[in-house]
Amino acid sequence: MSRLIVVSNRVNPPADTGVGTAGGLAMALSAALREDKGLWFGWSGNTVEHYTGQISMQKVGGVTVALLDLEPQDQNEYYNGYANRTLWPLFHYRSDLVNYERSFDEGYSRVNTRFAETLLPLIAPDDLIWVQDYHLIPLARELQARGVKNRIGFFLHIPWPARRLLKTLPKHGELVESLFDYDLVGFQTEDDCEAFVDFVTHDAPGAEALPDGILRAWGKQIFAKPFPIGIDAQDFADTLTSERAETFHRAMIRSQAGRKMLLGVDRLDYSKGLEERFSAYETLLANNPGMHGNLFLLQIATLSRDEVDAYQDLRNRLDTQSGQINGAYATVDWVPLRYVNRPYRRDELAGIYRSADIGLVTPLRDGMNLVAKEYVAAQDPANPGVLVLSQFAGAAEQMKEALIVNPFSREDVSEAIHRGLAMPLRERRRRWEALYDKVLTNDVSKWRDDFVSCLSDCLPATVAEKEAV
Repeated sequence: MSRLIVVSNRVNPPADTGVGTAGGLAMALSAALREDKGLWFGWSGNTVEHYTGQISMQKVGGVTVALLDLEPQDQNEYYNGYANRTLWPLFHYRSDLVNYERSFDEGYSRVNTRFAETLLPLIAPDDLIWVQDYHLIPLARELQARGVKNRIGFFLHIPWPARRLLKTLPKHGELVESLFDYDLVGFQTEDDCEAFVDFVTHDAPGAEALPDGILRAWGKQIFAKPFPIGIDAQDFADTLTSERAETFHRAMIRSQAGRKMLLGVDRLDYSKGLEERFSAYETLLANNPGMHGNLFLLQIATLSRDEVDAYQDLRNRLDTQSGQINGAYATVDWVPLRYVNRPYRRDELAGIYRSADIGLVTPLRDGMNLVAKEYVAAQDPANPGVLVLSQFAGAAEQMKEALIVNPFSREDVSEAIHRGLAMPLRERRRRWEALYDKVLTNDVSKWRDDFVSCLSDCLPATVAEKEAV
């Protein structure tokens, strides 16, 4: 039986005890790795003065992990640089924030080479290799250059940009061509997959799109398909009954004091549309004075990537904006916006989700956004809340029973919140039942199993190349 090797920028299996902060993705991948005695390989998150290539093998939550330390220069150029100053803003349609430097590109290539060299001795002939996300796009090319003939799959967790936007990236053709060293390339949505195919068919030499997701270019053949990711809905339901989740739920109900609660849970990131969300909420308050004192917005925005200037600037702007809203509308016994930057455990969030009358998931661009699915999974079937969802979140492709909004329009979002607050119980139940059925059906295990099954059925790239000629 083939062993599964998962490769990601960071390794994040859940620990042996407690629900903690482990997400559904980590739990699903860990389950697969435990089942077939697989391996999770990636950066430890630590830096050392001089790179050695030494691997630290550990057992975490029953999963074997192999950890690699990098140099500070690697972290600055590969992670903070090319991955998060170049690719992340570009793939999220923020070309105004893209920072390309040749040293970033060199660091990105260097770290992918180091990953390949270090992983190579750990690979057995029948292993399936599954590479995760934009940090490691060239990894298959580096592995094949070292003689690896295994099946290798790649999954992109973030959006794929439009063709003309991608062409603003120096060496964009080389980046896309490196994806043709995989056997299977997966995307979150049909739209993302179509955008990838559109670029290839217009700009790659010898390009040909065939049925069943077969794509040929550069004399190579791959499968390109959508695999929408989900959550572990059953595990999340179990989490809801935990003592900690119930404690947080009761605390939130007391804190609400009969008021309606709007909820946003995001990383502090410019792709999440937090400034636009605050503006929409301010519009709601300005247009509906009768709501004053009767509702509040709880926005949890966990800090991330503080080393990147764009994130520091965003944090400062949000601090100012939240202060202005509260300064304009708060009274001695009512604060309209509760803005929190601390992280919460998964079981704590479950209790908070369940308390919210409106779930606001309004990113400007997002690969999927699992908060939308977690919010639905956390609701009380007898009295569910309403999901307000951006049309630019990948989740909107499946979750059409949500109130779909344009996050760039403060009026659109404001009106959707107003509609959700006034929605009759019967309609809320009908919408929630349809959404919850989709969350259950398209869970993270299905995503994992569908991808691994498809990868197992692929011809290895070296064979596919010969057939494509």
